[in-house]
Amino acid sequence: MNESPVGSGSSDVTSTPQPPVGWRIVPMSSISSLKGRLGWQGLKAHHYRTVGPHVVSSAHFSNQRILWRKCPRVTAHRYEMDHNIQLHERDILLMKDGAALGKLAYVDELPGPACLNSHLLLFRPIRGQYVPKFLFYTLDSHDFQAYIKIHGTGVTFLGVSQKSIGEYPCVLPPLPEQRRIAEILDTIDEAIRKTEEVIHKLQQMKQGLLHDLLTRGIDDNGELRDPERHPEQFKDSPLGRIPREWEAEAVLDLLAPVNPAMRSGPFGSALLKHELVPAGVPVLGIDNVFVEYFKKDYSRFVTPLKAAQLSRYLVRPNDVVITIMGTVGRCAVVPADIGPALSSKHIWTLTFDRSRYSPLLACLQFNHASWVLSHFSRDVQGGIMSAIRSETLRTALLPVPPNPEQARIEQRLTTLQARLDSEAAYAGKLRTQKKGLMDDLLTGRVRVQPGDTDE
Repeated sequence: MNESPVGSGSSDVTSTPQPPVGWRIVPMSSISSLKGRLGWQGLKAHHYRTVGPHVVSSAHFSNQRILWRKCPRVTAHRYEMDHNIQLHERDILLMKDGAALGKLAYVDELPGPACLNSHLLLFRPIRGQYVPKFLFYTLDSHDFQAYIKIHGTGVTFLGVSQKSIGEYPCVLPPLPEQRRIAEILDTIDEAIRKTEEVIHKLQQMKQGLLHDLLTRGIDDNGELRDPERHPEQFKDSPLGRIPREWEAEAVLDLLAPVNPAMRSGPFGSALLKHELVPAGVPVLGIDNVFVEYFKKDYSRFVTPLKAAQLSRYLVRPNDVVITIMGTVGRCAVVPADIGPALSSKHIWTLTFDRSRYSPLLACLQFNHASWVLSHFSRDVQGGIMSAIRSETLRTALLPVPPNPEQARIEQRLTTLQARLDSEAAYAGKLRTQKKGLMDDLLTGRVRVQPGDTDE
C-alpha cells in the first residue's frame, strides 16, 4: 500500500490537513476497488425485460439509496457479460459525470442481481482497510466532493476520471474509530430520514386537505361537508358542485377599492436599467415568488424618489403575487411586514378586499384549484403557458365561502402548515449538525471512543 506518513508525501497529500496520531493518509485506490462499465456499447430495446437483473443509474437514487422498483430490468445474458460492474451489498455508487456529478448511493439491500450503467463508478472497500459506511461518508464529505469537481474535465459536461478518483488522499483512522464514526453519522442520517418521511406524509395530508377544503369547505360544526351523504348541502355552479352557502365570483369583483388593485409593470421607459441601485426600495420579481412561499431575498432596488414616482406599482401587505414569466402561475401572499416595495413587469400583483376574500384562499385557488388552472390554460401557447393576460386573470371565477368559513379554512391550513414548517426546520437543523459532525469526525478534529462492534 502506498501510504504517506504525517507531514510528508505528494502535493495532493500535503494539501490535506495533518491527521491525528495513529491516522494515515493513503490513496483511494489502495483501500477500495474502483469499477466502471467496460466494453458495453449500450442497451438495446431487445435487452429489456419485465423481470431479470436490475440496471442502476443515478436517476434511481433517492436520499442516497436505490429505488429498486424504478430500475429497468435486462436479460440475464446482458448482465452476465459485465462481471466487472455487478453489485454486492455494501457497495457504494458515485455519479462520475454530468450535472449530477458526485451524487451517491449506498447499497444497503440487494433484491437480486444488479449492475451499473456507464455513468456510475462502483466503490468496494477492501476488507480490513475501510469500513464501507465510513468510506461512504468520506465520499459524501465536502473535501471529496470539491476534489472531484476540481479534477473534472470536459466541455459539454464535467466528468472525473477513475484515475483521478483513485489518487484522492483518504484520511484513514484505525478500524474501530471508523466504525464508531460511521455509527454516529448513521444515527443522524436516520433521524434526517425519519423527519423527511414525516414531512412527506404531512405534504400528502396537505394536498388531500386542500382538495377537500377548496371543494367541500367546513361547516359550522367544524366538519368537512360530505357530498355523498348530504347532497342537499351542495348546488351546481359554473365551477361544478359547490356548497350551497358559497358563490362563484370573478376575481375582478373581489378586488379592493384601490387604484390600481391589479397591476403589472412598470414597463419600457418608466424604469430603465441604469435607474437600478445597489440598495433602496426593492423591486420584486419571479425570484421572490414561489408556490405559497414569498422569498424575501432582493437583488434589484430603486431610490425612494424613484419609488415615489412609480407609486402605482407599490406592493401592499397581504397582496397576492403571481409570476407571468419563467414558471408562469406561481402564486404567493406578500408578507405583512413587506415594507416599501415595487411590483415588476414579471409578476401580477393583486390587492383583494379582505372583508370579502382571504388573500391566502385566493393564493391556494391560483396554485391548486382545477377550475383556475383550466381557466389559465386558455393562455397556453404550444403546450406551454407563456403568460397570463389581464383579461384571463380578471375573469377567473373563484368560489366564495362566507367569511366565517373562510376563517375556518385558513385556520385549518395554517395549523397544518405550521407543523410542516416545524418539521422542515428540524430537518434543516439536523443537516447542519451532520455537516459539522462530518467535518469534525472525518478529519479527526474531534476524536471518538471506539466501540466494540465488529465490522
